[in-house]
Amino acid sequence: MAEIVTLAVGKPKEMRYDENRTLVTGIKKSAVAEVLLTKQGFMHDDVADKKHHGGPDRAVCLYPIEHYEKWEKEFGKPLPKSAFGENLTVRGMLEQDVCIGDVYAVGEAVIEITQGRVPCSTIDKYTSASSLMKRLVQTGYTGYLARVLQEGVVRADDRITLQTKGEGQLTILKCNQIYFTNDQQAMAHMLTIPALADEWKVKIAKRLGK
Repeated sequence: MAEIVTLAVGKPKEMRYDENRTLVTGIKKSAVAEVLLTKQGFMHDDVADKKHHGGPDRAVCLYPIEHYEKWEKEFGKPLPKSAFGENLTVRGMLEQDVCIGDVYAVGEAVIEITQGRVPCSTIDKYTSASSLMKRLVQTGYTGYLARVLQEGVVRADDRITLQTKGEGQLTILKCNQIYFTNDQQAMAHMLTIPALADEWKVKIAKRLGK
């Protein structure tokens, strides 16, 4: 059974990086004991760049705690909690095991996995690890996103229970490999997965069209 390691939320705020540069981002989140999860995401949580983040298909961001040790060893530094801007740092839900369309009960809420997380350079800036984003893409250890099927309160000590496996059982790790390498035949197969996020459907269809 999977479990929550950290439940975190945060509003966009100014972040300083590279000594005197700043940007507004929602990546920095704070741990909470409980919070309401709605169709749009967790209460008291938001993103700054709404073009590339957030929305109903990307209402929840999850990241496996198991990868933290790897990254801390590789980059020689400790990472902050929710270092990847995730709402749910989870144990027992690796990208190689979680599939598009998997449905999980999380506390009172129910979520459905929709896509792999596409990392951006804000992760490098927040963690002061200049090639971390590149390594996430290379390994496929990106974390993943979910839509909310049933709203409800989520608590930090809640268990996460798999209710149904996604149609096609296409794992996040495999989806990441397909998405980042532009495998045409595999991308066509991805489009047949009903639960796939609309944004990825549009982008993949455009790539295939070219």
